[in-house]
Amino acid sequence: MKILIVKLGSIGDVVHTLPALAAIRRAIPHAEISWVVENRSAEILRGRNQFLSHLIEVDTKALRHQESLGETLLIARQQLRGLRASAFDIALDFQGLLKSAAIAKLTKAKRRYGFAREALREPASRFLLTNTIAVPRKIHVIRKNLMLVQKALKIPVPEKDFEFPIFTEKAHLAEAEAVAARAGENFAILNPAGGWVTKLWHAEKFGALADKLWEENGLVSVVATAPHENALAEKVLKNSKSGKALAANLSLKGFYELTRRARVYVGGDTGPTHLATAAKAPVVGIFGPTEWWRNGSPDERDVCVERADINCRTDCHRRTCGNWICMDISVEAVFSAVQKRLKTAETRV
Repeated sequence: MKILIVKLGSIGDVVHTLPALAAIRRAIPHAEISWVVENRSAEILRGRNQFLSHLIEVDTKALRHQESLGETLLIARQQLRGLRASAFDIALDFQGLLKSAAIAKLTKAKRRYGFAREALREPASRFLLTNTIAVPRKIHVIRKNLMLVQKALKIPVPEKDFEFPIFTEKAHLAEAEAVAARAGENFAILNPAGGWVTKLWHAEKFGALADKLWEENGLVSVVATAPHENALAEKVLKNSKSGKALAANLSLKGFYELTRRARVYVGGDTGPTHLATAAKAPVVGIFGPTEWWRNGSPDERDVCVERADINCRTDCHRRTCGNWICMDISVEAVFSAVQKRLKTAETRV
């Protein structure tokens, strides 16, 4: 059986789809599984991946500026010319967008599954699918993806203890070991970055948190960011008076290996946080315009810090905001959550 996964991005979205990949591979070990992904979100899928047969990278940035579905299909057809030669039996559209459904259709897969209208980000995409799957409105995105696989392929899926097939190499281990050597045996990872400005907890507060982690727990803080986020990391370091914080730039897989060594991870709703969850690091999430119940860690021991005393967060998802009080959270509240998570950290699964 030839199965195509269509999940283009972002990094967090890709991570949230990995348990679905694992479920397919476990249930249908001899299937030929391919994955279409945007090249900027493909890093964690590249290289030696025992669960994937083929990785197809595309650049859909050009599609965003097209005014009609016809133009979108034309550009997508050009990018997927080689892919169309493969006769897929089933395509699974986890993205729920016009462009992802268009890609599934262009592959000429006999059956194209996606979510029912209520669960689609772009409801018009359902017309490019052959089958749709209804899912509960309030459901974690990992379980939502697993439900699509379960109903489309008629296979069993796990209820918990999700598997995230991420395969690293010696170079990634070396990256993590180099940072760990600088930080020492006991360290926390702080990630002040995020794709939306509304998801950001204040860098100054991350600096103050680093001081409390050292003073109360003897933990050095590794401020992990991407290279283009160096200014943000520097701002955290400048606001840490203890001097027990250091900055680190790693590849995504190097970061994944580092989180496996951390005593605790603290960050917002962003790709590295979801990678930390996949690595089974003890996680404390700081959530504002998005929901922990949907995007957060499925591990019940992990802790979310969020504002439950405001009424403007329901179905918010704002990338800009004139009010922006949801991330106005005290250092003490986050530190308390870290202390709570550290107490259960020894019971990792």
